[in-house]
Parts: sequence; structure tokens; C-alpha cells
Amino acid sequence: MASQGSVLVTGASRGLGAHIARRLAADGWPVAVNHLPDPEDAARVVDSIVAAGGTAAAFRADVTDEDDVAALLPAVEARLGPVRVLVPNATGPQPSRPATEVTWEHHLDQLRFFVKSPTLLMQAALPGMRRLGGGRIVQIGSDMPERAEPGMSAYAAAKAAQLSLTRTWAREIGPLGITVNLVAPGWIPVERHAAIGAEHVERYRRDVPLARMGTPAEVADVVAFLASDGARFVTGERIAVNGGHVMG
Repeated sequence: MASQGSVLVTGASRGLGAHIARRLAADGWPVAVNHLPDPEDAARVVDSIVAAGGTAAAFRADVTDEDDVAALLPAVEARLGPVRVLVPNATGPQPSRPATEVTWEHHLDQLRFFVKSPTLLMQAALPGMRRLGGGRIVQIGSDMPERAEPGMSAYAAAKAAQLSLTRTWAREIGPLGITVNLVAPGWIPVERHAAIGAEHVERYRRDVPLARMGTPAEVADVVAFLASDGARFVTGERIAVNGGHVMG
């Protein structure tokens, strides 16, 4: 598949998104590295891909904004070709807040990233995927709905909604040759978690059957599989990457 079309990874200037972008580039995909606040970080991701022999370019866009998304997809197509693989990964702050203090605006903060943004991106990418005769949408979800961690109700609700989108889209646009799946990582420490203490990490690790923390590369490997020809008959699925921390 990598010979036709490009990949768009949103929120790819750091964290999981950067690892996913590098992994897909290593498979031969031209990769659009979307960013909003981090042009220097995005440039470093692009430079690392190019240095490894791949093709990539950075694209600034707020993927929760209708006008930005409408401009993003044509810009990617003009530079790298039509998007065949879409990875909605961008996220925002995820504060912990007691359920008694959660407002509708707090819910909207999460829904903008995990329902609105993927919807805008899917709709904008669809014409190019139609022209290519198919495509892949790989959502980056979470195992938080299963964990039901206190204080995270708004985030968990939005992530549960994202899974429902995935499954409904798989039925709706499957006849176009487009697969839609969701990768649900457990807690995979990245840059944003740098301030979290070792005790908290160890407490989490003790509950993981594989007895270790996962790595961003292990999430990226699953995304790469779902983007590949090997996953051509896999759609509507949720694949947890959490070492068995939550099962089901």
C-alpha cells in the first residue's frame, strides 16, 4: 500500500504521534506530520525521518477547527499525495476532576479532540481515499473507559464515544474499501508525563500482567500493522496495547 498515497498523523510533533509518524515512514509511507504549538518539535520529527531515508513534511493546523482541517488535506495532497492512511492522534489537556465538578464545557473540551476532530478529518480525507480506491483510518483511543478511573469521567466518556465512531464508520464506509480501527493504549509514558513520580509509575506497573511499562514503539507497531496490507480484512476493531492491564 505504501506505494500509493500518503499518511497523515495528527499531533505528531511529539509523544505517541511522533513515534507513529517515524514508524510509518520506515514502512515507506510519505508522512504528513501535523502540529499546532510545536513547529520546532515537528521539524525535528521531519528531519529524523528524512535522515533515515524517508519522506515527510510538517503541516500546522488546529485539527479541531473546521477551516484548518478543510485547508490541511489539500495541502498534504499537494505536497505528498492524497491521504490513504489517516491517524487521528491529536489530544489536549486531560485534567483529573471529580464527577461532581465536571461541567458540560469540560465534556466538550474532550469531545472536540476525540469526536469532532476525527469526524472533520474523516470527512476531509474521504474524497482522496475514494479516488485511491480505499484507505485506512486508525484512531488512537484509550483503555480508560474500561479502567473507569475516578476523576477522568469526561475523558473516558469521549474516548468511549470515539470507539463508537470507529465501529459505525467501519460499517458505513467499509463498502468504499476503507477500514476503520482503533488502537487503545494503556498508560504509555511520553514527554507529557515527565513530572509523574516513580512511585506512581511503579504502582501502575505492578498491575500489568507483563510486569513492565509499554513503550511508544509498541503502540506504533500496531498502528503500522493496521495501516498495512496485512490488515486489509480487519475493520471495526479495538486493539488494546496495555500488556493486559485491562482485558475485554
